[in-house]
Amino acid sequence: MSFAAEFQFLSTAPLQEASLRTTADEVRQTLTRTPTTLQDFAALISPAAGDLLESLCHRSQSLTRQRFGRVIRLFAPLYLSNECINNCAYCGFSRDNAILRVTLSIEDVVREASMLAAQGFRNLLLVAGEHPKFVSNGYLRDCVNAVRPLMPGISIEVGPMETDDYRQITHAGAEGLVVYQETYNREVYALMHTAGPKRDFDWRLETPERGYAAGFRRLGIGALFGLADWRAEALSVAAHAQYLLKHCWKAQLTLSLPRLRPCAGEFQPLTQITDREFVQLIAAFRLFLPDVGLVLSTREPAALRDGLFPLGITHASAGSHTEPGGYTGAGREKIHQTVRGRIVELPQSSVLLSAAEPRATQATGQFDIADGRSPVEIADLLRRLGYEPVWKDWDSALTA
Repeated sequence: MSFAAEFQFLSTAPLQEASLRTTADEVRQTLTRTPTTLQDFAALISPAAGDLLESLCHRSQSLTRQRFGRVIRLFAPLYLSNECINNCAYCGFSRDNAILRVTLSIEDVVREASMLAAQGFRNLLLVAGEHPKFVSNGYLRDCVNAVRPLMPGISIEVGPMETDDYRQITHAGAEGLVVYQETYNREVYALMHTAGPKRDFDWRLETPERGYAAGFRRLGIGALFGLADWRAEALSVAAHAQYLLKHCWKAQLTLSLPRLRPCAGEFQPLTQITDREFVQLIAAFRLFLPDVGLVLSTREPAALRDGLFPLGITHASAGSHTEPGGYTGAGREKIHQTVRGRIVELPQSSVLLSAAEPRATQATGQFDIADGRSPVEIADLLRRLGYEPVWKDWDSALTA
């Protein structure tokens, strides 16, 4: 049975209601033992646990150091394309958004990867919108082959594929697959995804299992907070993680907990999770899943990230761009505009093709980042906090 089939019978509502009724004494009782059930996790994300935040954070920090030491793995996203055939209300790449788009050539991708390698990165996340015409499995395979000499650790975050299509990419050298369900609430999911293959909730939910069968040794999942109630989403992510740890046990698992950021289309969050609740959520996941990696992106502002790094984070991005060609300006000459999925004539005055802005393609990004510090600044900060920034922790020679 897949997780999608199992999820049909999972209702987070009773757990969510129990979480809201949890008392401080019940939270303290949970903290006296190793939390292993979804009921335990519900207690850790309860309002009552929020009143014990200092204790949660202390335990989370201690447990993280015990399991992972004082290291944080740094990575960079490299956006290949912002073409997309899906309509997702919250995403800047959504098909109907009138934005500037481009798909990088293989040479452009190598140019971007070379810049990131010069900054120190050895772990790369290749990201693209879902558009088979531009982002095929053959294109992704060729991208992986091209950057593999520069980047020992390569992961992908693209539209879901069949297992056989994924195999071409793992055979080329990719070792990680990231796919966020966005929201585990079926009704909200249907409301947010109005066109394109992404409308298939179960197909997306089963993606990590297909990736595991294809040979990915790292799996990344998560929910986008701001679409549905954060406690209900967290409970679903926790259940999904438990399932993958049991059934895809040969792969390492990471969780990402992104919050909605401003983007093209000006979508406003449907729900809110405060900074304090966000801190509680990270601590709760660490206590519940002590050996799972927790990812912190540049969606969060610098001051908050500085405080979160010691609390349970194991992976972090730095110096990120969310538009194709954002690091070097690669692809500037191929930019075009689409309106409701159709290419429209682009006035020459709207795109600067000169070298006046060599570090910007002017292609539209997926969302606005909040922490614009350079990789060097982030690495220096981590050292000041007593942590070691790890640029490389994997090489294909390990399994040769």
